[in-house]
Amino acid sequence: MAYTTVDNPELYFQTKLWSGASGGGDQTITLDGSENMQPDWVWIKHRNGTGHHVFTDSVRGATKELRANATDDESTAAEGLQAFQTDGYLLGDNNGDYNRDTRTYVGWNWKAGTSFSNDASSTSVGSIDSAGSTNQTAGFSIVSWTGTGSAGTIAHSLSAAPNFMIIKNRDAARSWNVYFGDPTDYIYLNDTSAAADYNEIWNDTAPTSSVFSVGTDNGVNQSSEKYIGYLFAEKKGYSKFGSYTGNGNADGPFVYLGFKPAWLLIRNKTSGSENWAIYDNKRDPFNTVFNTSFPNATTADGTNTSQNLDFLSNGFKCKSAEGRFNTNGNTMIYMAFAESPFVNSKRVPTNAR
Repeated sequence: MAYTTVDNPELYFQTKLWSGASGGGDQTITLDGSENMQPDWVWIKHRNGTGHHVFTDSVRGATKELRANATDDESTAAEGLQAFQTDGYLLGDNNGDYNRDTRTYVGWNWKAGTSFSNDASSTSVGSIDSAGSTNQTAGFSIVSWTGTGSAGTIAHSLSAAPNFMIIKNRDAARSWNVYFGDPTDYIYLNDTSAAADYNEIWNDTAPTSSVFSVGTDNGVNQSSEKYIGYLFAEKKGYSKFGSYTGNGNADGPFVYLGFKPAWLLIRNKTSGSENWAIYDNKRDPFNTVFNTSFPNATTADGTNTSQNLDFLSNGFKCKSAEGRFNTNGNTMIYMAFAESPFVNSKRVPTNAR
């Protein structure tokens, strides 16, 4: 049984839906959870039309924007996310990716919250200095560093080896590198290319409980350029990162998570033509789950009801042969966060969906 130390996932992750301010103007977005959660990483997407997937975090600071679907370097969105608040954030006036009249939006929000800084030469932890914000209970760190151009290791402050990492060069037009548990391979968040073997990204070295490795690739470690990484270590009953093999039919694989999912990111790593896909329990509060956001694209939500999944009390079930999550014989990678654990820390089962 997946007994958990995280009985209330809303303390560390929440999804929020909103509409742009009617008639224009700034707008305060308040999260819906029963407990306040000041987010540290916010991922926002305009749902009912084209728009960028925009990332803001508390380490780089409010208004500092990165686009998941593009290779763009960091920019300042003065009317974007203007401030992090105790239970949400303040959005500026009439920015189409955040807060424009007649548009609908989704925001996915994670909590870190404890600052850290590591001088590698003083601590002998890693070889490249790093700083950021971490939450060891939730297994999440935001890590910032400056590249050296030489293969090295970077402290992440998770106290557990990360299972999933998303990394971006902030100073240059470079792709987003994603680590999904295989230190010999990488895959890009911003396009549909298949996973590939390349030793100059992760240096063919698995992360440890204290550091992760980078090679000499410009996407992770170009000399004097600034980087940001979002790192996740699996926490039983709260988060899960893994893979499964598709069977290509409507009675698709069941993937055990140990919790009812609130948020699910899937990618067919074998294919060179399939989008990344995000599903959540706010756009689809009941089964079937079909509203799809595509992190590598600017397109509106996909709403094809025949391309669907079920969110269950202890995992998810593929209900179609859709290529992005159930191509016969292909390997799918995923990251998932809980709505509620299947069995809580008191060994009590929670309600099924």
